[in-house]
Amino acid sequence: MCIKSIDQNQQLLVCNATSDCLKRAGEIFQITLEPIAIKFDLTGRSAGMYRVQRGQRTIRYNAHLFAKYFDDNLATTVPHEVAHYTADVLYGFHRIRPHGAEWRAIMRALGVEPRATGQYDLSGIPVRRQQRFNYRCRCQTYRLTATRHFRVRRNQAVYHCRQCGEKLVQSD
Repeated sequence: MCIKSIDQNQQLLVCNATSDCLKRAGEIFQITLEPIAIKFDLTGRSAGMYRVQRGQRTIRYNAHLFAKYFDDNLATTVPHEVAHYTADVLYGFHRIRPHGAEWRAIMRALGVEPRATGQYDLSGIPVRRQQRFNYRCRCQTYRLTATRHFRVRRNQAVYHCRQCGEKLVQSD
């Protein structure tokens, strides 16, 4: 059974809840939080994501997870992402840890228990699967994600075995 995504009326409720939360955060911290682009294009295990890309701020929501756990996501995911936006405006996105003390304080000020991730049953939710690549050392084999594999290929990262300390090399 596949969960359908939320409809336009529910999307409007989420957008309104986001706007209300932005207004509340602005009043609490006495700052101006500009309206933010909201998209319902997130897939996978995450219910929401705040991102800054080329100077453009966006909140992305997972329409399938919202459909399955609408009330919980409205109560927790919306303030979670607004807290990221607020922390970005107050402290700078790259100056603090994503779920650090500043973000947790903002969550508490918004009246929500700070949780980094939701604990959801993902059955029926379309989940993106990353391709994996085999790497080995002298004592075992690892399955690195495509992200890590391509970092190795671009000489941006080197990974080592946690047991023997040897550098991992691709083995296919």
